[in-house]
Amino acid sequence: MRTSALIVAATAMLGLAACGSETSGEFTTADGKDGEYTIDKETGETSMTITDEDGEASLRAGTNVPVSLPDGFTLFPGSKVVNNAVVNQPDGQGTMITFEADAPADKVVAHYRDAAKAAGFEIQMEMTTNGTQMVAGERASDGATMSVTATSGEPTSGQIILATKKAG
Repeated sequence: MRTSALIVAATAMLGLAACGSETSGEFTTADGKDGEYTIDKETGETSMTITDEDGEASLRAGTNVPVSLPDGFTLFPGSKVVNNAVVNQPDGQGTMITFEADAPADKVVAHYRDAAKAAGFEIQMEMTTNGTQMVAGERASDGATMSVTATSGEPTSGQIILATKKAG
């Protein structure tokens, strides 16, 4: 629930950045949680934090946010990161990387499917529709999930979503 609140707040904050508004401030989520945000006008990077009785949740999003993939995963060769959003919560981390690649969608998805299988993920879904391909899976050993979507074009556009749970 907190992840979606951070994503909604980030979208609103990005709109403020485009209008030349404040670069930092406070906000309240729809469910009454207080948070803080910062927008770096030079890089477009957005950071925000929400603290409640469960602990602190934070989001960092932007083109230059460092990409951290699980062991065995690499970005598709030659990919350009368009945006990287990382949400840290007391119970785990979620990452959503939007990218472009100069390769067909099937080759991009195959790269991530192979990496996921090698990293112990069971592929639970594969789909192709209207030029878009998707693969998704879960790793039983720790409950981590992954999905990759790629849409052919010039360049191919794609998105990687990874969710990991903290041990304990």
